[in-house]
Amino acid sequence: MSDVKKFLYVNRKAPYGTIYALESLEVVLIGAAFDQDVSLAFLDDGVFQLTRGQETDEIGVKNFSPTFRALGDYDVTKLYVERESLEERGLTEDDLQEITYEDEDDDWAEKPSIRVVSRAEMTDIMAQQDVILSF
Repeated sequence: MSDVKKFLYVNRKAPYGTIYALESLEVVLIGAAFDQDVSLAFLDDGVFQLTRGQETDEIGVKNFSPTFRALGDYDVTKLYVERESLEERGLTEDDLQEITYEDEDDDWAEKPSIRVVSRAEMTDIMAQQDVILSF
């Protein structure tokens, strides 16, 4: 039985105009496939990665926001969003996509994956991780 490490992938960049967001998603899916305890944090412009209704046709890139909805299938169910980052950008929780997972310990009930936390809570979450990767 290998030791499960806690990985936190920190996303600070806006989703388009950079390849970072897409790369972090791919890395997350790989990490999850190896049975690590993977969570994601969205800070600063990274919160835009989770906003709903992203229209990408005009800028000619693939809209990968639906990929976030597949994370639950890989047991990635903790998406932490910093409240202050939302507020500083005029966003609220209502602007975020609905991303859910099925909780096998609770009769497969659908639960929200996104958890909006304060900056202080985010600091605590980061302190609990074994590995933090920033994108």
